[in-house]
Amino acid sequence: MLVAILVGGYGKRLRPYTLEVPKPMVQVAGRPILEWQILWLKSYGFNEFLLLVGYRKEKIIEYIGSGSRLGVKVSYVVEEEPLGTAGALKNAEHILSKEEKFLVLNGDILTNLNPMRLVDKLEEGNYVAAIASIPLPSPYGVLKIEGDKVVGFMEKPRLKEYWINAGVYAMRPEILDYLPEKGDIERKGFPELASEGRIAAVKYEDIFWRSIDTHKDLEEAEKEIMKRGGKL
Repeated sequence: MLVAILVGGYGKRLRPYTLEVPKPMVQVAGRPILEWQILWLKSYGFNEFLLLVGYRKEKIIEYIGSGSRLGVKVSYVVEEEPLGTAGALKNAEHILSKEEKFLVLNGDILTNLNPMRLVDKLEEGNYVAAIASIPLPSPYGVLKIEGDKVVGFMEKPRLKEYWINAGVYAMRPEILDYLPEKGDIERKGFPELASEGRIAAVKYEDIFWRSIDTHKDLEEAEKEIMKRGGKL
């Protein structure tokens, strides 16, 4: 099954790293984010990748190439101007429309979740997409309070009352009919499909997941990977 990875963004909050390389090529624990992603998905049997490139695309193409070094097959679709996540997928319609289903991944996340649960979920109903969802990671430590006394601390817990989009999706080509040529899928595409009841949520708990948006995210992800023995 084909995996489309959205790797066209600027990553402005990660400057100066992203002045020279695109965000997915920023290194975490000795590997670019994108390489971590390919190796993770390869471990689940995915070996065909479509990289939706834009900003500093030559850096990605130079490093990843055909994918043979990583034991996978890689092809590219270029956006000549920023199109957003929905627009980037629409720009690759000539390829994605030929697939029965495909995986989509934001190019700035690190995770070890099982993507096959998303693929399987598509078969359960009249779904066009299945979204990986995780409990909201709190950016702050949380106090346990009884009466007016602090009785404990929880360091940046995951708040299981709230679920967020983890940036990993299984999709059918039908979704392309809902996408504009420019814009983000969370604003153009998903809302309409959600109103029709055609998006499934797959909940993941007790997994490794990090979105790399800031320097602090980068530092924390690197520390966590090293604690895990250099693995996701």
